[in-house]
Amino acid sequence: MTATAKADAPRVSEEDRLRADLYNYLGVILAGPPDDMLLSQTAGLSGDDSDLGTAINALAKIASLSKSQTIEREFNKLFIGLGRGELLPYASYYMTGFLNEKPLATLRQDMAARGLSRAQNVYEPEDNIASLMEMMGALIVGRFGTPASVADQKTFFNRHIAPWAGHFYSDLEAAKNSVFYAAVGAVGRVFMEIESEGFRMSAE
Repeated sequence: MTATAKADAPRVSEEDRLRADLYNYLGVILAGPPDDMLLSQTAGLSGDDSDLGTAINALAKIASLSKSQTIEREFNKLFIGLGRGELLPYASYYMTGFLNEKPLATLRQDMAARGLSRAQNVYEPEDNIASLMEMMGALIVGRFGTPASVADQKTFFNRHIAPWAGHFYSDLEAAKNSVFYAAVGAVGRVFMEIESEGFRMSAE
């Protein structure tokens, strides 16, 4: 019986698991400053000689040279600040110039259609970059149900991530207060370029 259930379940390829892992990592590292364990794990990352691998190696290097307390101060300056941080990591802001606008309402509709909802202990609007990275990772591997088809992934990505995430990651790379997070921004920017190209080349 178990074997039949496994055979019937949609198989997630190794490549898709790696994609989901990177989305999930970006979601975690952008949701809050890393603790010592996550910082140590980041320092242990290694990539190949591709653009993404090079960015990952640079992130690992700066993680190995950084202290979690320093990164926490950096995170606060970037995203919290006095009144507001240097960056506002929300789809609504990047796409309309204002918070809590139509992109957030559209996202909430799409989340409801997929059975997704904001966790009770999370108070950030759902269109923040960390949540969207987490949602994309979840869709790929089917954390909340069946793994999403490439077409469904493409629809979600093109509607909620592609219009602004690359711009946000570029801003994060160049932000005045970015050191560790500049390297995170580089990884995110290159990854968004790869994903955009992959979806562009996928069959409709």
